[in-house]
Amino acid sequence: VQLQASGGGLVQAGGSLRLSCSVPRRIFGSYVMAWFRQAPGKGRELVAATQWSGCDSYYAASVKGWFAISRDNADNTRYLQMNRLKSEDTAVYYCAGREGTLMNVPADKYFEWGQGTEVTVSS
Repeated sequence: VQLQASGGGLVQAGGSLRLSCSVPRRIFGSYVMAWFRQAPGKGRELVAATQWSGCDSYYAASVKGWFAISRDNADNTRYLQMNRLKSEDTAVYYCAGREGTLMNVPADKYFEWGQGTEVTVSS
């Protein structure tokens, strides 16, 4: 299953961007949506994750306080609001989904992915 990702682009340092990710079906049971990012020459890093039902979310230490996940009223999309962006936030961002509860697990535990979206922060 392919998640539907959008957003990203070019922004100056200190600016904001919003990524969105939609699940093309109704979610039943426990489900986690996450955003990973991969900078050139680096591995895939978990940035943020949220329990689909409820408000529990996880943020990597490098983005906590600047990034936030929100939801829409139709309940099939989640957004990653990225504020105060820095040059080190430059990467390809991927949303991903898996069944289960919120915990920091490797990327290979996620079974569905959105297409990557580029985020470039100019200094």
